[in-house]
Amino acid sequence: MEVDDVPASEAPAIAPTRGRPDSPQRVRVIDGALACLARHGSLKTTVDDIARASGVSRATVYRAFPGGRDEILGAVVDTETARFFSALGVRLGSAGTLGEALVGGIVEASTRLRDHAALHFLVEHEPGLILGHLAFADSERLLAVASGFAAPFLARWMPPAEAERVAEWAARIVLTYAISPSDRTDPCDPVQAARLVDMFMLPGIDALQSAGGPIDITPFRGGLRAPGGNVPVG
Repeated sequence: MEVDDVPASEAPAIAPTRGRPDSPQRVRVIDGALACLARHGSLKTTVDDIARASGVSRATVYRAFPGGRDEILGAVVDTETARFFSALGVRLGSAGTLGEALVGGIVEASTRLRDHAALHFLVEHEPGLILGHLAFADSERLLAVASGFAAPFLARWMPPAEAERVAEWAARIVLTYAISPSDRTDPCDPVQAARLVDMFMLPGIDALQSAGGPIDITPFRGGLRAPGGNVPVG
């Protein structure tokens, strides 16, 4: 019997050949899993579904991911997070001014969230899986990661402590618009994002820096607005 013909019940017992996290075989399976999540969500996605979408056998999937479905879904989260921050880093790193960095970061992050098919399916059909991480303590951890990543890029134009506060402000704006889209402002549109940054963020940053005090974003720490509300800027 060929190894790829191992019965499904015996597949987890196959001696694993662990690939590197970025190995082509693993990436292929991860992308297949993403396609399944966009069509069926996490509850209805099986290892067989992932194997078919990836164009490989079930045994091949288990060789790449001995932990099966749960390990694959965990790798999907890790990979998509890495892809998100990699693209964001390119945009932030290529900016020549603080305004360009804020606009580019907001547009890049907002567009990636908007266009992520699997994420949208999960939010619509399995909201508890996603929205639970966007509120209360989990949201604070998410914002801390995002602002911690962006802050060093913004520190080219301000002290590190202030850069972290501004990065958190921008992250809160992106997250709020992602959860509660506005008919008046589309953060995915570079023109509208620039208006948001030019009218609200840069004047506030300039005023607070001129005053010599720390940048205070306390008004933005009051939690996310309920769906249908607007982002609290200005």
